[in-house]
Amino acid sequence: RNEKLVKLIDAVGDLPLGKLGDNAIDMFGDAYEYLMGMYASNAGKSGGEYYTPQEVSELLARIAVEGKTRVNRVYDPACGSGSLLLKFAKVLGKENVGRFIGQEINLTTYNLARINMFLHDINFDQFDIAHGDTLTDPAHWDEEPFEAIVSNPPYSIKWEGDASAVLINDERFSPAGVLAPKSKADLAFTMHMLSWLAVNGTAAIVEFPGVLYRGGAERKIRKYLIDNNYVDAVIQLPPDLFFGTTIATCIIVLKKSKADNAILFIDASAEFERQGNKNKLTEANRGKILDAFRARVDEDHVARLVKNEEIAANEYNIAVSSYVEAEDTREEVDITALNAEIARIVARQAELRTAIDEIVADLEGAS
Repeated sequence: RNEKLVKLIDAVGDLPLGKLGDNAIDMFGDAYEYLMGMYASNAGKSGGEYYTPQEVSELLARIAVEGKTRVNRVYDPACGSGSLLLKFAKVLGKENVGRFIGQEINLTTYNLARINMFLHDINFDQFDIAHGDTLTDPAHWDEEPFEAIVSNPPYSIKWEGDASAVLINDERFSPAGVLAPKSKADLAFTMHMLSWLAVNGTAAIVEFPGVLYRGGAERKIRKYLIDNNYVDAVIQLPPDLFFGTTIATCIIVLKKSKADNAILFIDASAEFERQGNKNKLTEANRGKILDAFRARVDEDHVARLVKNEEIAANEYNIAVSSYVEAEDTREEVDITALNAEIARIVARQAELRTAIDEIVADLEGAS
């Protein structure tokens, strides 16, 4: 193990880093991100707890800043190692992001995020990563609202929910009139982000697919979101993108100021390439998703703009498959031609049977 560490340190020491000011790419930071990605890919289920794949991070960041060239503050309430936040620096340029704000409940991961910021040349006064539970003890009341919010919060984790007498009156959750289930905090994170979203802002959130259609309290929260026209788009992602799960997740895009009373549904489940043991969103795949998001028009088997009234009539189900018809890739069969081929095969079988009977008869006569 020590020999491997020595080789790794020597290899990093040999990198042509040069002077920081002479490089457009943060080589140290990118090397750090690469090592975290490699570790996450081999860490099994726990790998997904702190690391969002780079291509997914970039897609989320581009959606959140669509139409903007600068944002004052960006926010991730479950920031993990900070890779999602740092994508804003890549997309807009560090000089066009005022501050990077995040919170992380895991102490080790919180420290990873802070190191990641420094390695990407984000000065101490440009970021504020807090340690703690965002849902019950949010750290940045004095910083909100935020123009751009991105997050890949933990899927269906437990939280206090209605076991707490305080949370139902919390201004972040009370507008929906109900709390997310104690066993599934997904929509609690969603409500928190909506509450802290600026009027002109956009939130792009990776969600577990169950939140799109489950009943009970989650249906009531979806009703609140849709009736108040906060859901801008739902994007179905391909399966097996994330570390620790093969489930096909989705992205929910929230806005407080929309030009229409409809939700755009995008089926991007086929937009991937298989690389190694995971699926990847290539640049071309991301481009197709962003083009559909920007166009906001119907496209067969890809996208559909659905009025909120239709969604309400469908029990506030916002699963993409309920609105975008999947392309039928089955081969079209000509029944007439098929029957003719079957008849030909049967006739040929009869000919062969007759020929075989004749051969057997000849052999029996010869004996």
